[in-house]
Amino acid sequence: MGFCMPLVQLINVTKSYQSPAGLPVADVLKGITLQIEQGQSLVIVGPSGSGKSTLLNIIGALDKPTSGKVLFDGNDLAALSEEQLARIRNQHIGFVFQLHHLLPQCTVLENVLIPTLPRKFSRRRNADEARAVELLGRVGLKDYLFHRPGELSVGQRQRTAVVRALINKPRLLLADEPTGSLDETTAESIADLLVELNHTEKVALIVVTHSLRLAERIGPVMELTGGVLINSKIKD
Repeated sequence: MGFCMPLVQLINVTKSYQSPAGLPVADVLKGITLQIEQGQSLVIVGPSGSGKSTLLNIIGALDKPTSGKVLFDGNDLAALSEEQLARIRNQHIGFVFQLHHLLPQCTVLENVLIPTLPRKFSRRRNADEARAVELLGRVGLKDYLFHRPGELSVGQRQRTAVVRALINKPRLLLADEPTGSLDETTAESIADLLVELNHTEKVALIVVTHSLRLAERIGPVMELTGGVLINSKIKD
């Protein structure tokens, strides 16, 4: 049997911030060790300020650990140039945030296609647009391709953001409080959408949230507490 390389590995990762003069250094993450396989899902819960977003940013190559290693597909992120890191973020990692960050002057279709703009080949452009239309149809937005964000509901805007995160066929989807600004019904529909896409797109999914209800819908769950990641009792 061949060895399957984990998609993401964190090895004894710490993150500290320099406090104001005279105060101790603030340790946010303390020796985090974690691995995520291709197609796996994971929810990280914890109260506000526990370091969940910091951890997600480190996994997504948006931030660097104070110590320890972060490997993506076996590559040590610390050994890569800023250009190489940007390429990984654009081509292999999709990001969904609590706020959708859609451009108000662009249509739904244009917003979804933004991550594809660095590509210049017209043949690929046509394929990108076809994928965007197909994904938007799958999330119930086929009749809103040329609407602008201001003409959409909050839930529709977040669905657009999810599709934008998937347009480049990422291997890893990172969602930071993706339902934090949504009502309960809409939040549940977004959670179900993430689970569905995790299965159909075979994309690894990591969600951070303070919502235990969201965590239970996605699972399995780990808890970040006191800077340490532990197995949660919410779900086996």
